[in-house]
Order: sequence, then C-alpha cells, then structure tokens
Amino acid sequence: MTSEARPRVLAEGQGEGTGGAAPDSAPAAAPSAGTPSAGALIVVLVGTFITVLDFFIANVAIPAIQADLHATSAQAQMVIVGYGVAFTAGLITGGRLGDLYGRRRMFALGMAVFMLASAACSFAGTADVLIVARIAQGAGAALLVPQVLGIIGTVYTGPARDRAFNVYGLVIGLAGVFGQFIGGALITVDLAGMSWRTIFLINIPLCLVSLAFVRRTIPESRGAGARLDLVGALLVTASLGLLVFALLEGQERGWPVWVWECLAGAAVLLAVTVLHLRRRAAADRGPLIEPSLFRVRLFSVGLTATVVYFLAMGSFFFILALYLQLGRGLSPLESGLLFLAVGAGYFGASIGSARLAATVTARRVAVGPLVLAAGYGALALTADTLGTSGSVLWLLPLLLVAGVGMGLTTGPLTNLVLGGAAGEHAASASGLLNTAQEGGAAVGVAIAGTVFFPALAGGAADAYPHAFSLTLVPLIALGVLAAALVLLAPGRAAARP
Repeated sequence: MTSEARPRVLAEGQGEGTGGAAPDSAPAAAPSAGTPSAGALIVVLVGTFITVLDFFIANVAIPAIQADLHATSAQAQMVIVGYGVAFTAGLITGGRLGDLYGRRRMFALGMAVFMLASAACSFAGTADVLIVARIAQGAGAALLVPQVLGIIGTVYTGPARDRAFNVYGLVIGLAGVFGQFIGGALITVDLAGMSWRTIFLINIPLCLVSLAFVRRTIPESRGAGARLDLVGALLVTASLGLLVFALLEGQERGWPVWVWECLAGAAVLLAVTVLHLRRRAAADRGPLIEPSLFRVRLFSVGLTATVVYFLAMGSFFFILALYLQLGRGLSPLESGLLFLAVGAGYFGASIGSARLAATVTARRVAVGPLVLAAGYGALALTADTLGTSGSVLWLLPLLLVAGVGMGLTTGPLTNLVLGGAAGEHAASASGLLNTAQEGGAAVGVAIAGTVFFPALAGGAADAYPHAFSLTLVPLIALGVLAAALVLLAPGRAAARP
C-alpha cells in the first residue's frame, strides 16, 4: 500500500524511479494546447492499478493455489515474493529506459509484457511455471510503472497536473486496499470453473484496451542526460534475488550450510554493489543509485526506517490471508471483506495525515509505526485467545487499528524521507524510495514465512492461530524499530507543494 503523498512530493516533475526530470526534460511531443484530455490519465492509471493490485490480490489466492498446484510453502511465498523482487529490482532501470528510449514506448512495452505474463499465470499447470510467470509480470510492471509520473508531468500542467497526481495516489490506495477483496470475489464467483486463475486473467482485457489507446492519448517524451547502468542493475537484482532465495529455501530445507553461504554471498554482492556505485559516481557516469544521497542523515535514516516499516507491513497481508482461510475456514470472499477493515483505517488516517502534511516532523511520523505495532500486538493476543472457535468479528477493531497505523506512517514517512534529498537528486531519491518500499514488502513475506510455516507443525487447522500470533511478534519488533529509527532522523522536513 504505497503512499498517497508520493504524487504530491513528485509534482515538481520528477519521473518515478528515473534519473531525470519528467516535464522539464524536453518532451519529444508536447501536450496539446488547451485543457488536456483525460484519456492519457485513464490509460496510465489502468496500468498503475493492475500492477499494484497484482501484488496484493495474490495474497488471498494463495490457499487455492497451494491446493490446486500442490505448491510447497516456499513456492507459495515465491508467488508473492517473485513478483515483488522482479518489480523492485527493475524499477530504477525501467525509469532510465523510459528516459532514454521514450516513456510512451516503454510504458506500452511494459504493459504488453505484463499482459502476456498474466496469461501465462492464468494457464500455469505447475507451481514452478506460475512462479516464472509471476517474475515476468514483475519485470513488466518495473518497465511500466516508472513511466507513469513522467507521462503525467508531460501531459498535464498547473492545476490539472495537481489533480492528476491526486487521482494517481487515490488509485494506488484503492488497489492496495481492495486487492484482497477483489481477489476473494473473483475466486468465489469462480467464472468458468477457473478459480484463482481469474485474478490474473482479468488483466488481459484491461491491458488490451489500454494498449489500443496508448498512441492516441499519450505523447512521447524522454529524459535529459539519462545513462543506463546495466552492471548496477544486475548487481542489485542478484543481491536481492540471492537473499530471498536463501530465506525461502532455508525455512523449507531446515537451514543447511549452503543456505548460510548464500546469505553470506548476498552480503558480498551488496558490498560489491556499493563499491561499483561509488566508482561510477566518482567517474560521473550516472550510477543506478546516487551514493551522495546517503550522506544526508535525514534521507539515509528515513530510508532505513522505510525498509523496516515495509518489512512489517507487506508481510502482514500474506500471513493474515493464510490464517483467515486455512486456520479459520473463511472463504476467499469472507477473508477479503475482513481486509476492508484495514483499508478503512488506512484511508481515514491518510486523510488526517494529509491535513498535517505542510510540516512533517520525526516525532509525528514515529506515532504511526507504534500504532501499527500496538494493533499487531492486540491481534496476536486476540487470535491466540480465540483459537479456531471464537468469532473472527472480534478482530475487526484491531484490524482497523493496524490500518490506522499504516495510514499514519506511509504518506508522512515518504514526505520525511524525500524532504532530506537535494533537489537535483529528487528523481533518484524517489526511485530509491520506491525500491525500498517494494523490496521491503517482498523480503518481508520471505522473513515472515521463516517463522510462520515452521510454527504450523504439520499444518493442522488448530495450529494456524498460534502460528499467526507467533509471526506477529517479529513484525511488532519491526514496527517499534521503525519508530525508533524515525526518531533518529534530525530536525523536521517541510513537504514540497
């Protein structure tokens, strides 16, 4: 559930995940005179909606996928994590490709890849095929999503641009909040007996319609001075991929020695990545990530807090879906309806946070992760007490509290972090922040699985409440740690208009 504040921060025209500015980058085709058509906004928002939706919608389908494809716990996690890792690793590179070869072209290419991968997901006959297709989906999303803000900044100006950014933020929130509900409804309706496959199949007509209007509604534009750092992109992808692989296989295979060697290898790759970025920056060759950003304490501490917070937030949806369906016997639709309580808290708190966005202080931001941790703590105690027989309706107010914590954190933390980035690095900072958010959510699922699945002890239904409660313990600790890190951020940052 990404921030509704991100469009406001980037409204100066910085392309998401790119190395250059969007509207200030001499677009190849200027927007038409007069009031611009809403067509371009609708097209890019369809792409935004389905890519965010597909991270969350799969959570509620995991039990059905496991039963149909006989997936192991590691494979089930990889259905979520594979998409997230591919999406995360490619975000900044996808933005650079848009700057170099045209945002409209890369948007269309990303949507085409996403559509074909969705079709492959829909007809996957094995868990391994589904995982590969999900990784391809994530790669398509990484190519598509970074172009959206650049396109909006090129097509729209003045108040129209502000409205477009606000709608963009709303669409992201809707996709995150209603992803589980939409997935549950599609699985319950069970069109043509396709069960969970419909959650991917629905992307195909949406992509086809959008692709038909891309050239008609969106002018081509490029960024100025962008450079492609392929080595940096490969190193980031390899580091993240090896880390996730080790976490998933470790809990599946009992943590053999080679898993620990993989974790050590991921740390070495990370060190090599840092060295590569520093050398490329020193040679003024446009590194994938600008190292000088980390010299500002507000940005570096805030970015670390963002990763920790999304570790706690992203994994929660995954284990909650498993607990509700496999542990409490709820249908996918009933499970999705309970997720709406989280969404209600999120939206209510987000609206309140937006009113205070003129000044963002570390103390104010730190309240959010603490509320989130409190909600998780109450859920852990209540779920263990209810067992498998107590009414799940007792969870509703606690899910609401957790949603409030998310709403109080996501937008304000985004503003706090980006407020610590120098203006000339705003685009690089926003791309890095997006990567931290998506990567934290994906890796969080892998970490949660190392606690959740071993705690099931055979997978009996009566073990799920305890496994859910036990897994919430490290998530509570992560929430508290995120709050502590935020408090280490110096001073206060004013949100950009």
